[in-house]
Amino acid sequence: MKIQDEILINKFGQGLILLDSINLMFEEFIIEQKKVFLNEIINLISQSKPIKEDIELAIIESKLKQTFTPCVILKKGIESHNLKIILSLPEQEFNKSFVLLLNLFKIAYNRRFKIEKNNPYKWWYWDLKDENVLKKIVEEFGINNKI
Repeated sequence: MKIQDEILINKFGQGLILLDSINLMFEEFIIEQKKVFLNEIINLISQSKPIKEDIELAIIESKLKQTFTPCVILKKGIESHNLKIILSLPEQEFNKSFVLLLNLFKIAYNRRFKIEKNNPYKWWYWDLKDENVLKKIVEEFGINNKI
């Protein structure tokens, strides 16, 4: 995942941007890019250490029907193998899966953000609304692209 995309997702986690701005980008991807991106979101979810109680909240926040396939799968648990099953769903389920997984990420991320905020070793918990912080992240990772 490009650093710009990871920053965008973490900005969503911090409540600095709306899901729509990431969703527009996701909808432009071809199927293989969508699979890769969903897999990266699953990695970010794991890193954020979700808990069982996050499942129902993620479904509610996503505004998806509880009976949609990605929601039914997620209700089975937040273990990695359940999240990976979502990756194997047909393409027509990708957008729903994307919305659900991003909301799960945001819930778990917010809990970790409160604990890890400004951890010098974890830029993703830095204050991403601060332009100086964004510049530092880009410089540190050697990315010359504009965020």
